[in-house]
Amino acid sequence: VQLVESGGNSVQAGGTLNLSCAVSGYRFRANCMGWFRQAPGKEREGVAISWASGGGQTFYGDSVKGRFAISQDNAKNTVYLEMSSLESEDTALYYCLLYDRHWHIYWGQGTQVTVS
Repeated sequence: VQLVESGGNSVQAGGTLNLSCAVSGYRFRANCMGWFRQAPGKEREGVAISWASGGGQTFYGDSVKGRFAISQDNAKNTVYLEMSSLESEDTALYYCLLYDRHWHIYWGQGTQVTVS
């Protein structure tokens, strides 16, 4: 299973950015897909998580609620993160994750988002 993030960039505060995570090597329905981020000197934190069970619940970190949105295109095996009203505190390495149907977790390599 491979997860490849893209879309990271440098952007000014208040701007928007869209991240993509392409999944390959996995053809079943994932239990969970989402995004985490890690800023220098800080722990990795959950940004947006989409659960397949329970009617497709979605979790957003408190700091991104109302600004970020997660979505999936199952036909393309891709999960997206739309980020708006970006702040300098959003600067981090953003990682995509997938929990497969056996609850094994897979991570991407990350894509850098810098907000100035």
